[in-house]
Amino acid sequence: MLYSILICINKILKHPKFLLLCGVIFVLATSIAVTLSINLKNQVDSLANEKNEVSTRLTNIKSELDVLKKEDQYVKNKNLEETISKIEKTYTQAVDAYEKLLDLKNISKKTDTFDNQFAEILTLLSERNYSSAEGELKDLTAKIQQEQQKIASSFVIPTNLPSSNSPPSSGYSRQAVQTDAGSFMVDIVSADLNSTRVSVDTASESDCSNDCPVLSLGDYVGRNGAYAGINGSYFCPADYPSCSDKKNTFDFLLMNKNKKYFNSDKNVYSTIPAAIFLGGSVRFVGQSLEWGRDTSPDGVIGNYPLLTIGGNVVFGGSGEAKLNSKGSRSFVGATGSTVYIGVVYNATVMESAKTLQALGIQNSLNLDDGGSTALWFGAYKAGPGRALPNAILFVRK
Repeated sequence: MLYSILICINKILKHPKFLLLCGVIFVLATSIAVTLSINLKNQVDSLANEKNEVSTRLTNIKSELDVLKKEDQYVKNKNLEETISKIEKTYTQAVDAYEKLLDLKNISKKTDTFDNQFAEILTLLSERNYSSAEGELKDLTAKIQQEQQKIASSFVIPTNLPSSNSPPSSGYSRQAVQTDAGSFMVDIVSADLNSTRVSVDTASESDCSNDCPVLSLGDYVGRNGAYAGINGSYFCPADYPSCSDKKNTFDFLLMNKNKKYFNSDKNVYSTIPAAIFLGGSVRFVGQSLEWGRDTSPDGVIGNYPLLTIGGNVVFGGSGEAKLNSKGSRSFVGATGSTVYIGVVYNATVMESAKTLQALGIQNSLNLDDGGSTALWFGAYKAGPGRALPNAILFVRK
C-alpha cells in the first residue's frame, strides 16, 4: 500500500490529472488495511483463547497425574495382595482346626469349650481381625492336640482281655498283642480263602466327582449277604469343609464286585499301594500302577501305606500328622490263603504295622481310619463310624 501511495504522489507531481485516480486508490488501500488489521486481531485473540484453554487442560492433567502419583497403585496392589494372603492363610488354618475338631468329636463328647472358642474365631474372621484369629487358631489347634494326647494316654486295655500274639485260626477275636512298642488291643477277623470270597463293594456304580453316594458298613454287609466287613479306602468326608466340592469322593484305584474299575482314567495316585483279592490268595503291590486292569480277581483296592511285606515292617514313618497320631487303625492283611481284617486301637500307623508283624501277618495294608473306622462280625465290633463310599466284605463261597 505504501508503494502505491508513493507512485501516486510521483504521478501527481508530474501529471495533476492523476489526482482523482490516486484518491480512489488511497481509499481502497485504507479500507483493505483496516480489514486486514481487524482480521489479524481476531486471529490473535482466537489463538490467545486457545492457548488459555490448552494451558488450563494441561494444568488439569498435571493435577490428575499428581493425584495418581500420590495414590501409588503399586502400594495399593501390594496391600490388596497382603490382605488376600491373610484371608487365605486364616481360612486354611480355620478349616484345618475345624476338621481336627471333628476328628476329636469322634472320640470325645466333651468338646463344648473347643466349640465355643471356634465360634469366637469365626467372629474375629467376620470382623477381619486376622491377626487375633490366627493367634486363637494356633491356640485351639494346640489344645485339640493336647486333648487327643490326653485321651490316648487314658486308654486302658481291659484287664480281662486275653493276651495273644497269634491271630484266630478263623472267626473273630479281641485280644491284646505285645510288641516292642507296647501292648495294643486288636479286633481281628480271620477267614480261609478256600471258603470265603473277599468282595469290594461301592455305593456308586461308576466314577463320581461330588456328592457321591455312601452306605453304612452294615448296609454293605446286608446287601451282599456278608458275614464280616471293614471300612475301605481313604475318602473326602462330606462334613469336612475342604471337601465341599468333592463330597464322599475317593481317588485311588478300585475294582468292585461288578468288575467295574474306579479312577482308572485319572489314576493320579497310581504310586500308592494296592491289594488284589485273587480268590485263593491276596497280592499286595507297592504301587497300583504295577497292576493292570484285569477283571479276573474278586476285587482290587488301593490305599496307603503298606504295613508289612514278607513279615517285615515296611512303613518307616511319614510327615503326615494323621499317620503319626494315636487312633483306631483299620487294616487288611494275608498270610498264604488266610485273609485278615481288623482294627488296632490307640496306635500310630507305625505301631499298627508292628502289631501286625507281632501277629505274624505276612503282608498287610492300612485302610481308612479315625471317624471312618468300622468293623462288622455279626454286629458292629467297631464303629459304625461314617457312611462309606466303599467297603471290604467277607462272603461265604
